[in-house]
Amino acid sequence: MKISPNIQAMQVIGLSRQIGANNVANMNTPEFKASRLTLETGPDGYGVRPQSIDQDTSPGPLMPALEGKVGEDGVLTTVWGLTEGSNTELVTEMVNSIRDERAFEANVAMVRAWDDMTGTVLDLRA
Repeated sequence: MKISPNIQAMQVIGLSRQIGANNVANMNTPEFKASRLTLETGPDGYGVRPQSIDQDTSPGPLMPALEGKVGEDGVLTTVWGLTEGSNTELVTEMVNSIRDERAFEANVAMVRAWDDMTGTVLDLRA
């Protein structure tokens, strides 16, 4: 039993949570594009590792916004306009967060089991 794939998986899950936290933190930032983590199988077919971090290029919703415009007379006036909002979907981020939490728990359970087995083997040899 190898423990390193579980450790790698926990590190990748941490990266996934960082990306998700960044998406949620910027969900009210106009024109913000959410990022997604793509995974691939780890070395020798064990574990996972990051393949790429890609931006979601789909447009966000149009939102009203105040814009400053300078007229020909040099006077600044504010007018209502539309700007693209963030394309971050809070529901998607929450589902990803729950998925990551469960995956992390599963990998921690494997590390604990490995630790218990190692302790048992050492006790038997002592």
